[in-house]
Amino acid sequence: MLRSSIAVIFLALYILVVGPPLILHCVVTGSPEVMVKLAVAGARFALVICGIKVKAEGLENIPPEVCIFVANHTSNADPPAVVGSIPRRVALLGKKEAFQVPILGTVLRLGGFVSVDRANREAAIASVDQAIEHLKSGLSFLIFPEGTRSPDGRLRPFKKGSFVMAIRAQVPIVPVSVVGAHKVMLKGELAVHPGSVTVKFHPPVDVKAYTMEQRDKLVAQVQAIVASGLPEDQQPLAQNKVKADSASQANPDPE
Repeated sequence: MLRSSIAVIFLALYILVVGPPLILHCVVTGSPEVMVKLAVAGARFALVICGIKVKAEGLENIPPEVCIFVANHTSNADPPAVVGSIPRRVALLGKKEAFQVPILGTVLRLGGFVSVDRANREAAIASVDQAIEHLKSGLSFLIFPEGTRSPDGRLRPFKKGSFVMAIRAQVPIVPVSVVGAHKVMLKGELAVHPGSVTVKFHPPVDVKAYTMEQRDKLVAQVQAIVASGLPEDQQPLAQNKVKADSASQANPDPE
């Protein structure tokens, strides 16, 4: 609990002290690169304070062009672990509450992050449209398609939003398997447990072979790839596998 408290205090002070000058630099230069880089560095250092070691595998699989990184989600340690492992700037779709935090919200908006209001369908659709415009302008995204953190670390069914984004923007999907994060930061607990998190990047999936009507098959393919990089205790439950297989069989192979 001590490590957790120190990390929270560090992040609060980091945002208060470093945030304003970074925002000013971003506004003056018109570039968020430095701001985002230092923001990610601060988040990664918070993991170090908590005794969490991050190991990245498969970095050679990340394509040079714009893409959508799709990862499983088990812990609040996932975003800094994955974003910090990607060797270039990426943005995320985030809960609207995060954008209401002073200074932090401004950093997120300037960094290209997109606020999502899950309770408002029209607003959520508008957020997807905004993210697609960012993709077309050259900004990659990291998305956790399960929609929320898994309570037990096991892979849950993927929602279709990120796959619709990929098909509409015509950008590849990079499946990402996050291993061990559920053990260092359990859902519902404030305490952080020292340990290691492994981030595995798989070869990209070309979405150009899929139509919007075949998105269920794309979802099933990417979910299967993410699952292939997870240990037994993070594998999806049997009923989730059945859902994925059914989705795959319900759509013909793309031509």
